[in-house]
Amino acid sequence: MDKKNIEIVKRGNETLAIIIPSHYRTEGIKFFTPDDFSQQLAFMSRKKGETIQAHRHNAVKRNVYFTQEALLIRKGRIKVNFYDSEENFFDSRILGAGDVILLAGGGHGFEFLEDAEMVEVKQGPYLKEGDKKRFKGVEEK
Repeated sequence: MDKKNIEIVKRGNETLAIIIPSHYRTEGIKFFTPDDFSQQLAFMSRKKGETIQAHRHNAVKRNVYFTQEALLIRKGRIKVNFYDSEENFFDSRILGAGDVILLAGGGHGFEFLEDAEMVEVKQGPYLKEGDKKRFKGVEEK
């Protein structure tokens, strides 16, 4: 992965993930997700003294069919294994401290290459095992 650029991991027309490397920088605000994604991902850069006007978000009914989750890697290195919607292994990426990934489609598994800490953000409510289907992946040796 080129550590200066955003990477979109795709299998055919399916977006599996969007990765923002720790060294990514741009001015202003840049959204990386299409408007129809149920989880939106952006990078913001603001100068000292700028403001964002106070606001609240309106109650809007949305239909969410698949969970998308964002991970911020705070510490360590992890290997993310990507699978398409038919559970076929596709590819892997190594992420480190400061990297952000939006897991947008298909499946995924993880291998922890170092002790790691992550922050996860995803839609709720969480349905425990009703939220996911587990399958055997390449990370199971």
